Amino acid sequence: MLDKFAIAAALREIGILLELKGENPYKARAYENGAATVEGIPEELSQVIDEKRLTRYKGIGDALAAKIAELHNTGRSTLLEELRKELPPGIIELSQVPGLSTRKIQLLHDALGISSIAELKMACEIDAVSKIKGFGEKSQLKILEGIKEYESRDESILLVDARQLCRQLTDYLKFVEGISAVEVTGSIRRWKESVRNFNVLVCATRPARVFEALEKFPLVTKVLEKDEARMIVRLANGLKINLFVSSKDNLPYAQLRETGSNSHVEQLMEIAGAKGYSLDATGLRQGNRKIICASEKDIYNQLGLPYIPPELREADGELEEIASGNDFSDLICLEDIQGMTHCHSTYSDGRNSIEEMALAAQEMGMKYITITDHSPSAHYAGGVTIDKLKRQWEEIDRVQEKVEIKILKGTESDILDSGALDYPDEVLNQFDILIGSIHSRLKMDEDQMTRRLVHCMRLPQFKIWGHALGRLVLRRPPLSCRLEEVLDAAAESNVAIEVNGDPYRLDMEARWIKLARKRGIKFVISTDAHGIRDLQNLKYGVHMARRGGLSRQEVLNALPVDKFKQAVLPRRQGH
Repeated sequence: MLDKFAIAAALREIGILLELKGENPYKARAYENGAATVEGIPEELSQVIDEKRLTRYKGIGDALAAKIAELHNTGRSTLLEELRKELPPGIIELSQVPGLSTRKIQLLHDALGISSIAELKMACEIDAVSKIKGFGEKSQLKILEGIKEYESRDESILLVDARQLCRQLTDYLKFVEGISAVEVTGSIRRWKESVRNFNVLVCATRPARVFEALEKFPLVTKVLEKDEARMIVRLANGLKINLFVSSKDNLPYAQLRETGSNSHVEQLMEIAGAKGYSLDATGLRQGNRKIICASEKDIYNQLGLPYIPPELREADGELEEIASGNDFSDLICLEDIQGMTHCHSTYSDGRNSIEEMALAAQEMGMKYITITDHSPSAHYAGGVTIDKLKRQWEEIDRVQEKVEIKILKGTESDILDSGALDYPDEVLNQFDILIGSIHSRLKMDEDQMTRRLVHCMRLPQFKIWGHALGRLVLRRPPLSCRLEEVLDAAAESNVAIEVNGDPYRLDMEARWIKLARKRGIKFVISTDAHGIRDLQNLKYGVHMARRGGLSRQEVLNALPVDKFKQAVLPRRQGH
């Protein structure tokens, strides 16, 4: 009889194998969703199955319920066994090699018994693959190039994708017998924009049972390291899970050690040593005496430091900030944000109407929302012409009568090649809020781009510099410019800088936020929402701002609506 975690692991494997077989992706996803549901069933699973109540749980229909009951009662799955027989061994790992289809993996297994990337590489190197019918020397060379690409690839993934995968893992682990807590630590808890390894901290009494459960997680292909408290495994996509098991008494110390960057933890160990302590993942000690700390905050305080939020634990100036008197007590929080900024509607490339966007923001507790659709030059995004702009303002006025939230009339105006903005001044000066962003000619050289941006910064209107450096995390590098020169111009002009919460942008990054802060520049934390679901991007923007050390006083949309509107009004006195 299988427990619910073994059943969930089998369901996930079925889903992956169905997808590799080429089945309907919705069918494959149903098994993943079913696995998550099974893990979360709070009752005794055997009783739910006996009473035929599985279908009362979301995502479980009659067919899936029958397969769950089969796994529970017999320890086997006819479908899973059939898929394993039908598909070649090692297909989950081998499918990660670019250009290697399920059909080719089957041919390789039939001819040479290949079931891993290591075996495939060796077969290519001894010229065995080229002799298989349907391959040849060119195919063999292409496979070697694919393996090289696989081995040399940047194994980082986006934070948003890492958080989703971690939710699957934590949901899988938290119901394992003997586990009282599962926490994501490391770079994900620090909200780094991209992630290479998953650090997971488990509070449990029996590490061996935790390790056994982790090995059964469907995406795990290899155990890399294991000792009495730690296990490191490789996933099919090349990423690693670094899992550490702690006792309840040692949990705060393990949280501290597993969250901070290595350099940050080394700094803390040096501070501890200077005070006559020793610090590691099992405790803070003075000689043989363990200092009892109930939380991470207690450990920091014992070292003579204020609590350092996870986002700042990078050894990138946080201790210097403390020395200058900053205790991080006013670091911006999600609850501080009063207005949703940089929101698109169906007037340009948004997916929802102005009313739908306003009501969704209102439901989230926001006091105001800015509708900032694209300007005319952004023809690819349905940029709003002046005639269309008048119709939009009329609609905003009509919607305003229906909703409590204040709707501000704005634009995301393209910064043109010359550095000018996309509407004439008489139009720009009528907006409540003006965001200036670059969407074209992204590959200008450093001199050209610097001139373009400096010119825009010095325009008389107050503007918010949108997704400032134009990067797409892991896909497109930042604009080439002399950023400090641009920041100097911004500091001397009517400019605030956006911290863009789109999880594919997360622009600008923490190191540049810190440089802008030193110049006294204010910020806006935005969602860059193109639909109501994107309003949830706000949390990403807030955490990026926290990584840059922003206080609530430095964030304009932490202001109430009247003060915000006054702060961002494009038309300045004397212009």
